[in-house]
Amino acid sequence: MANKKPVRIKSISEFHRLRGLPQPKHPLISVVDYSEMNIAADEDAPACVFDFYTISIKRGVGKMFYGQQKYDFDEGVMYFMAPNQVLRVNPGQDTNTKRSGWILLVHPDFLWNTPLAKAIRQYEYFDYSVHEALFLSEQEETTLNGIIQNIQREYHANIDQFSQNIIISQIETLLNYADRFYQRQFITRKISNHQVLDRLEKLLNDHFSSNNPAAAGLPAVQHIADALNVSPGYLSSLLKLLTGQSTQQHIHNKIIEKAKEKLSTTDLSVSEIAYELGFEHPQSFSKLFKAKTNCSPLEFRASFN
Repeated sequence: MANKKPVRIKSISEFHRLRGLPQPKHPLISVVDYSEMNIAADEDAPACVFDFYTISIKRGVGKMFYGQQKYDFDEGVMYFMAPNQVLRVNPGQDTNTKRSGWILLVHPDFLWNTPLAKAIRQYEYFDYSVHEALFLSEQEETTLNGIIQNIQREYHANIDQFSQNIIISQIETLLNYADRFYQRQFITRKISNHQVLDRLEKLLNDHFSSNNPAAAGLPAVQHIADALNVSPGYLSSLLKLLTGQSTQQHIHNKIIEKAKEKLSTTDLSVSEIAYELGFEHPQSFSKLFKAKTNCSPLEFRASFN
């Protein structure tokens, strides 16, 4: 695979032009029929970086590259991309693969000065990796297709003072349904999700049980996610559903658990314990311990004497 520089697509009009589509009816929002797009079957095709949001349901996608990982998506999937994310799609050598679905393109300028401009950043699935796509039931897909048709009809009609608010409300409804369907997906994949939780626990235990945890520093969310082969956002969403806590909170809880063990069973000073746990500054350790336990490390130790 050639290491070509990603191509930045700045506008929805530019996206239409590059994919062999007619000019969009609206410069800041468009619904594209995936089957009508021109996608080069070039194994060395460069990645793309969009300056706008994309929300899509696709079938017959072929191979997707996210970072150095390659994934096959022959079935229908829904996925989300925020501006400035990198994606490369290669349809493979099977020219008989039938593509279908739609892509909703929304430029951030369309959301300007609306509550959704800020709220859209709170939907964590925009930061999920490609292999964490949403797999829909037929009924769920029908629901979302209806919303997309409403959006398409609205911006194809005569634009008036109500059009933007109506489209914005439809996008919000779409995102809320996607949130619900992701929660359903987390629940229906209960066994594999609990395996992720078990692996997280093992990773944290191994980290603090290593010969030199101080040299490794504190466990980072990104490092943990990479080791589990999931995106940080997906991992936190999953853990919140299973346990009510984020990845960072799990890390902090493990730190406090190990700190209590050392405070109650060793004569190490608070500074020595802090360094052993990976803190650069003992003050940071004491602050976290106090926030989590409502007492200082020394007060906790005194309670055992």
